[in-house]
Amino acid sequence: MKMKKGDLSPILVNIGFGNVVTASKVVAIVTPGSAPMKRLREEAKKAGRLIDATEGRRTRSIIVTDSNHIILSAIQAETITQRFFDGKESLAGEEQ
Repeated sequence: MKMKKGDLSPILVNIGFGNVVTASKVVAIVTPGSAPMKRLREEAKKAGRLIDATEGRRTRSIIVTDSNHIILSAIQAETITQRFFDGKESLAGEEQ
């Protein structure tokens, strides 16, 4: 995708199975194994802020947004993080 200088289109990052998030809205990408992350997930579910993008597969990462929504993904946190960096690098390369 070619972006022109001054283009304000959001950078979208693939989180698996055709699902994407807007990069500027993501606060954290964490692994789901710890007790605090399990509590975060349960609290979000009770509050109606949980978005399950795993397509029925095992949760491998939890994405926290600036609106306090919690997104579950079946893609490893490291993989999603690399996709964020790849998107920012391609954007920076086009601005030169």
